[in-house]
Amino acid sequence: MTGTFSPDDSRGRLSGPSPSSGRGASREFPFDPVTSSRSAFTEMDAESTPIASDTPLADAPRSDAPVAVPTSRGRGAAVAPASATTHLDAFATHLRYERALSPHTVRAYLGDVTALLGHLRDPAGAGADSADPDAALDLTDLDLTVLRSWLAAGLARGASRTTMARRAAAARTFTAWAARTGRAPTDAGARLASPRAHRRLPEVLRADQAAAALRAAASGAAQGDPVALRDHLLLELLYATGVRVSELCGLDVDDVDDARRTLRVLGKGDKQRTVVYGTPAAAALDAWRRDGRPHLAVPTSPPALLLGARGGRLDPRIARTVVHDAAGAVPGAPDIAPHGLRHSAATHLLEGGADLRSVQELLGHASPATTQLYTHVSAERLRAIHDTAHPRA
Repeated sequence: MTGTFSPDDSRGRLSGPSPSSGRGASREFPFDPVTSSRSAFTEMDAESTPIASDTPLADAPRSDAPVAVPTSRGRGAAVAPASATTHLDAFATHLRYERALSPHTVRAYLGDVTALLGHLRDPAGAGADSADPDAALDLTDLDLTVLRSWLAAGLARGASRTTMARRAAAARTFTAWAARTGRAPTDAGARLASPRAHRRLPEVLRADQAAAALRAAASGAAQGDPVALRDHLLLELLYATGVRVSELCGLDVDDVDDARRTLRVLGKGDKQRTVVYGTPAAAALDAWRRDGRPHLAVPTSPPALLLGARGGRLDPRIARTVVHDAAGAVPGAPDIAPHGLRHSAATHLLEGGADLRSVQELLGHASPATTQLYTHVSAERLRAIHDTAHPRA
């Protein structure tokens, strides 16, 4: 299967069947990568934060024995040593087309694995920059000791716990792939531990602040400027649906169902879901398609719903600037990014009485546990529930 990604004018979609889902410095870092022997984390959720396991790291059985990978159906057949560049190119193909990870996750994992292979070639770090990336690199020596020393070196340089958790996840993904494809004799990362990363929730807008930001955007759109019409629609859809900014910029015109007021969204792992929007967003959508998009479209424009000033698909970086500017125009509002607006939408849904399962579907989370950690209920909502339900309130 082949495909390409472009941050500006491409949806980043791939042909073929959708693959199944796979699994700041801190002085009080409760994790020793040199002595720990079991992962405290499971799979990553790629806005990207790993989910903690319920089993304490200290209670795990300690074993440094490598994990052998079955070689049935020809899998695991030995591959001759290749260059680091060759390993990385093949691994990138696996991440993009087999795992269907987002471009951001692929870029982060490749950066981590590049550093890991540099450490494998030169553990002391001397002369790593001058090492020939095309020289043969045998992954036989990539064992648990090397993985731990690489993480320990990053910790010594002041890497945060979140960064260390991502690096450990990237290493485990790489070693599992290398063992399965015969590039390594065993999966050395199966017993690699991860730190417990901080879960820092983004700041959110209050409901009245969100309404003020949308009123300001609507006022600007009333002048009929195509860019202002687009920006108003962008804010309305982000807040109404809670979609990720990359999902919104990836929408095409035919992804809109006007009759049902729904959008067909392509999320992480090429998973499609349907999200709904309300009357204000529908009005902004009609105004954009009638008076805004035709003025920005050019003969070479893609079928994107949202267009940039030059007629290409809207760049997510432009969308981030729009959200920052809209929040900055509201007195007392926090400086949020599109993800903060997504979080605001989820929080306001919960405050309005939506159940967690429905919010999970709207956000596109594979697990309700992710939604539970990702969203929070305001103190006012908790007080209202307590006053209504508790006999001694």
